[in-house]
Amino acid sequence: MKILIVKLGSIGDIVHTLPSLAAIRRELPGAEVAWAVERRAAEILRDNPLVDRLIELDTKALRRWRPLSGETLLATRQQLQRLRASAFDVALDFQGLLKSAAIARLARAPRRYGFARPHLREPASRFLLTHTVNIPPGINVIRKNLALAAAALDIRVPESGDDFEFPVHVSPEQEREARDAAGLVGGKFAILNAGGGWPTKLWGAERFGALADALLARHALRSLVTYGPGERELAERVVRASRTGAAQPVSLSLKGFYALARRASLYVGGDTGPTHLAVAARAPVVGLFGPTEWWRNGSPRASDVCVERTDISCRTDCHRRACAVWVCMDIEVARVVAAVDERLRRADELKRVEALTIA
Repeated sequence: MKILIVKLGSIGDIVHTLPSLAAIRRELPGAEVAWAVERRAAEILRDNPLVDRLIELDTKALRRWRPLSGETLLATRQQLQRLRASAFDVALDFQGLLKSAAIARLARAPRRYGFARPHLREPASRFLLTHTVNIPPGINVIRKNLALAAAALDIRVPESGDDFEFPVHVSPEQEREARDAAGLVGGKFAILNAGGGWPTKLWGAERFGALADALLARHALRSLVTYGPGERELAERVVRASRTGAAQPVSLSLKGFYALARRASLYVGGDTGPTHLAVAARAPVVGLFGPTEWWRNGSPRASDVCVERTDISCRTDCHRRACAVWVCMDIEVARVVAAVDERLRRADELKRVEALTIA
């Protein structure tokens, strides 16, 4: 069987689909699996041994297609050739957009599965699918994706969040990158990620700086403040806000960050790509959520902790990128410190249980 996974981006969306890839490979070891992804979000999938063929696309170029332009016509033809290089038996559209359903259609897969209309981000994409799958409301997006894979391919999928697999291939160079970053603080460390794609998801540099001081005082943890493109100044503000000098800024590649998160004693951040990578790396996570839903986008593991405002009238998962009130991320440092204490307590308890089991 030849299977096409369509999940174009973003980084968090890719991470949320990795457990479905792992389940497909485990249940259908003889299948040929390809993944269609936006080129700008493809790094986390490159060199993955579970993906037979990675089809990197530029859907922006496709949308800019002009029939009289030789350059765009050639680019479009090349992308279509990549899509049609295999005679796919089935395509799974995990994205729920018109462009993702169109890619499944352009790949000429005779069976094209996606979510039922109420669960599609763009309901009009339903008309490009041949089969749809109903999903229970109010479930984590990882479970939603697994349910689609299970129904479309008639396979078993894991039920416990602790059993979800996130296959990411890390090279020796990326491991060295993580090792060098960890060496900046020495010993056990926490990762603080102050960035976020939306302004409404940000907790504030001064609060992160105060949190770094509390981590040092209460848990002897120094902090690495990670940042991505365009976030260096924010990370440096966090470092300046730490009165004890307990924080150090660092920028890594995506896979270098993943390798670093596997070494971390703790991760704290909002609803952003690095948080989802930290979950995939099984770092102990404390999530800071405001305009988006922890139950949907957060960690599927019961041991991880979310801090959010539930005492405000507008706490309705508004998904606003701008807000005149902007109180959902107005969370006291003390509440986050208490959440960190609890998450580290759970991590210590799990280690004790594992030690007793081994003994």
